[in-house]
Amino acid sequence: MSEQDRSTRTLAVDIGGSGIKVMVLDEEGQPQTERSRLETPQPPKPEPVLEAIASLASGQGEFDRVSVGFPGVVSGGIIKTAVNLDPSWIDFDLQTTLKDRLGKPVRVANDADIQGLGAIAGTGVELVITLGTGFGSALFVDGILVPNLELGHHPFRKGETYEQQLGRSALDTVGSKRWNRRLEKAIASLQNLFNCDRIYIGGGNTKKIAVELPPQVKIVPNVSGLLGGIALWRD
Repeated sequence: MSEQDRSTRTLAVDIGGSGIKVMVLDEEGQPQTERSRLETPQPPKPEPVLEAIASLASGQGEFDRVSVGFPGVVSGGIIKTAVNLDPSWIDFDLQTTLKDRLGKPVRVANDADIQGLGAIAGTGVELVITLGTGFGSALFVDGILVPNLELGHHPFRKGETYEQQLGRSALDTVGSKRWNRRLEKAIASLQNLFNCDRIYIGGGNTKKIAVELPPQVKIVPNVSGLLGGIALWRD
């Protein structure tokens, strides 16, 4: 690896339903700046979100390229679903638009996929779920991502989806105790479905987990959603 490659700096961006976070990483994925954050604009339409990213980027110093985690299905840098943001995101070319805005190469992927890339061991069947505004998911087999998995919108119990039962509005409505009981049932259900070697749980609501987790289940730090961004550039 040349000296220039080692010094390549990646601006990692994590777009969430409640907050937008950024941090600069070196070639090895090590943080080079402090994480900075802004509240997600309301309503969370593309233009104000792009403005927030540009504002955060301007405070991070020099960078050469950009990785973005987005809470929805992403195909070729184009947004296909955006349940917890705004319908105007559908078919929006975030990758090209942000490249033009920042003047740097950009790669965009689902936020749970990026969280997983920052957390997995790379062997066996590994499931990542994120507990935030919604319920994100990513499945890896021997380190290879199974694309476009949207478990959050799959039926879970009582006629509701995982997201309806375990998203932030559910937590606020039913309280921590019932939400934790639901989480235990969800982990058991997903373990039965995928026979996972490991399950990783990320997202802002991991701090609300108050039950003992099975040995193969691990909470990963929120910063994984930024640290995994470096993997988008590993061809």
